[in-house]
Amino acid sequence: MNSIVVYLLFLIVAAICAAIASAIVPGRLPGGFLAAMVIGVIGAWLGVSLIGPVGPALAGVSLLPAIFGSALLIFGFALLSRMLGSGRLD
Repeated sequence: MNSIVVYLLFLIVAAICAAIASAIVPGRLPGGFLAAMVIGVIGAWLGVSLIGPVGPALAGVSLLPAIFGSALLIFGFALLSRMLGSGRLD
């Protein structure tokens, strides 16, 4: 039971970090808010895994690496979707 609560808290905090990152990154993502949250949660997990525990933490999630990882992944996905949508991928 305890691990489920910890996992849900991680998802909630990571989704909030993803929302912050989505607001920072310019442009729109295809799929809207849901796509931004899914990509942001994956980015938050990657950021925390790669950078480690830096800065303040909430529910076991280091906020700075989570926001950085989310912003980086959302930016990359938005850039890739724009390039594929305009046919500029050579």
